[in-house]
Amino acid sequence: MATNQQAFSVDRTIGLFGALGIGVGAMVGGGILALAGVAFAVSGPSAILAFVINGVIAIITALSFAEMASANPQSGGTYTYAKKALSLQVAFGVGWIVWFASLVAAVLYALGFGAFAVFAIQQIPFSALQYIAGFKLFPVMLALAAILYFTFKLTRSSGDGGAFINVGKLVVFAILIAGGLAVFVQTPFSHIKQSLDPFFSGGFSGVVAAMGYTFIAMQGFDLIASAAGEIKNPEKTIPKAMIGTLVVGLTVYIPLLFVMSTVGVLPGESIAEMSRENPETVLAIAAQNYLGAFGFWLVLVAGIFSMLSALQANLFAASRVSLKMANDRTLSHRLANINERFGTPTTSIWVTSGIVALLALILPDVAAAGAASSLIFLITFALGHVIMMLMRRRSYKETETFKAPFFPALPVIGAVACMGLAIFQAIVEPAAGVISLFWLIIGGILFVSFFVKRAEAIEASEQALDPDLVRLRGLSPLVLLPISNPANAESMVFVANALAPPVVGRVLLLSIVIPSIEEDDIERRLSSSRDVTHYALKASFDAGLKPDTLTTIAEHPWEEIERVAKVHNCRSLLLGLSDLSDIQTSQNLEKLVKHVKSDVVVFRQPYSGWKITGVKKVLIPVAGFSSHDTLRARIAASLWRSSQPELKFIQILPSDTSEEIIKKNHQKLTRFASRIIPGKVEVEVIPNDQVISELVSQTKQHDLVIMGLGKPTANEKAFGKVALELAEKTDTALIFISKK
Repeated sequence: MATNQQAFSVDRTIGLFGALGIGVGAMVGGGILALAGVAFAVSGPSAILAFVINGVIAIITALSFAEMASANPQSGGTYTYAKKALSLQVAFGVGWIVWFASLVAAVLYALGFGAFAVFAIQQIPFSALQYIAGFKLFPVMLALAAILYFTFKLTRSSGDGGAFINVGKLVVFAILIAGGLAVFVQTPFSHIKQSLDPFFSGGFSGVVAAMGYTFIAMQGFDLIASAAGEIKNPEKTIPKAMIGTLVVGLTVYIPLLFVMSTVGVLPGESIAEMSRENPETVLAIAAQNYLGAFGFWLVLVAGIFSMLSALQANLFAASRVSLKMANDRTLSHRLANINERFGTPTTSIWVTSGIVALLALILPDVAAAGAASSLIFLITFALGHVIMMLMRRRSYKETETFKAPFFPALPVIGAVACMGLAIFQAIVEPAAGVISLFWLIIGGILFVSFFVKRAEAIEASEQALDPDLVRLRGLSPLVLLPISNPANAESMVFVANALAPPVVGRVLLLSIVIPSIEEDDIERRLSSSRDVTHYALKASFDAGLKPDTLTTIAEHPWEEIERVAKVHNCRSLLLGLSDLSDIQTSQNLEKLVKHVKSDVVVFRQPYSGWKITGVKKVLIPVAGFSSHDTLRARIAASLWRSSQPELKFIQILPSDTSEEIIKKNHQKLTRFASRIIPGKVEVEVIPNDQVISELVSQTKQHDLVIMGLGKPTANEKAFGKVALELAEKTDTALIFISKK
């Protein structure tokens, strides 16, 4: 049974060898066996050089990813890092593409398995098998069967790379390489020279094209980052596993390609011609040329098991990316369901596998899948380098986690190389670019239509709980805080702290002096401005803020607040008011809310000197999930971070509301509350036609109420009847939120 009431996480159960297994399972065998023929066809023997250059780029990229993953050991890979360093919208785009990259890679290996399996069946001299293998859709049917098998397996166990399969295929490759080298030393030099001539049969563009087609073969290290949230001791394990994956992979790739393109070629033939005739199985034919039938079957068996292990690794990684996005509500929350028995993200795995199966039916062949996957991974790797540089420069904490050397030269080189190769690949294979663009368009429509509001609320909560996220994004949100009463400064600064996170946020303390023609009156007003500024500054420093102060002289304070908010482009405006029933105050407040572009938060303290840090019980009425969610989440999460008060979320519905709707709304409210507050919260949906009386009754049982306001229009006020009566009939502290 699956549930979404858990913490939406899985345990750290994968050690160094398990993490290495994920990388090696995805990298070694599947990519080179599926795509070596395509590379040799376009570049000839220089495909060896293409793999070498790709290996250098991959190592540079792995160093950047190792730094980000060890410092931020959560599952999701590039999506997780983008969410920390960039905007929510950009992070969704990155995550959507990263998810698709693993999906298409899984398609590549599923189709590759089908091709190798059918080729193996065709070698068996049995007419019935030959007849079955002759069906055009038989390779795709085998691919779908493999997808179904690993889907079932992954829902019941962790997705390490499979130690037995990995060791087995490494032994097979060792035999192929050793056998090839043994034949190589006995082969006349003239034959070796002839087999490698011309080395650049496709020219320089052929080498670059081969790099683009086969870069997916280096991709295994990235899957380790996608599963970082399940890796034990991630600070040390992840860098070792990433670099170890590439070392193992390149140790297999380069010697294997060399012996295949030399002793694997018969006199008078070339590896390029062999590859054009048999692009998917050329390595099996080459192995047969120097090891006979034994070598031929070794490659086929290795290919089958390599494709299967790579398929499993990519299905695992893709499901973890979608799980992370679902936790952040940038995808449907249902993808975050965790199986109670096995502790695996069952829904995410099934949806991921379903998309892979659909793509396997759509994509025409292995080469098209490889081209599309390589292009997408190259783009995400280029973004990964940029994100790593941003995170390194913006972080103010010295950590002992892994640091990539030669900063910033290496990540700059890596970003340029990955993006340049991606552009070239898009030109050579425009279909790959079209597929990627189509996927982005679908994702953008889904995100804007269904997920963006929920995701923004969760993001606001995360920023309040961990203000360093705002710094990593290079943001410095400005909150305007007009001050007038020294006794209320501490609580006002606390709310400002919630709107502008400490260390990274900025607060502008505004003191307005009303001019006077009386000398004594001027002195008194200046002295009062000095005192309130002093108290507000002290409270700000205690809260970890470094505020700016501004003292202005103005006849009309409300107009001056509006002017300063516009001039300084403030993100939020925090007002402290004691009496909302005063007609003049109400009119000025309505005018201000309508005119400023800032979010407006109105704070009514119950008495002078009241301290918000002493709050024990907080009530959060939720009429509906709207744009208020972000500010509600930020303030509520800041309160919980500081003193862990009891928080109660309520929703009041008409008394004739059906039990089904009440239950459904309760689930939504519970889900929302649990995502923004990591501690235990109380949730209640109340059927009652007397909304105001019920709200007043609930308010009197709490120390603080956080409530959203209606959106002001030409005919409607921000402070409607509910808000005004709540202020009039209760003495509880109130925070009203108006989101622009």
